[in-house]
Amino acid sequence: MKSVKENLQNETEKWLRRLKEEQIEAAGDGGDMFLENIKAYTKDADYFRKEGDLVRAFEAVVWAWSWLEIGEELGILDRS
Repeated sequence: MKSVKENLQNETEKWLRRLKEEQIEAAGDGGDMFLENIKAYTKDADYFRKEGDLVRAFEAVVWAWSWLEIGEELGILDRS
């Protein structure tokens, strides 16, 4: 059985990897701001992961995905 730490680290790395593989483009007003926030939270997640702060790393990657999904729903981001 994996520890909470291992699970948190694996999930954070999985979602960070998926985020970095996405081709995301602004498609409407406000899209650029959403992209900036996604990049900032992705950068924060990397930083916290490297520092060993897995809770904050996971939180940051969740926020990045939230911005992505909300931007898609609003029609101001496209991804492929």
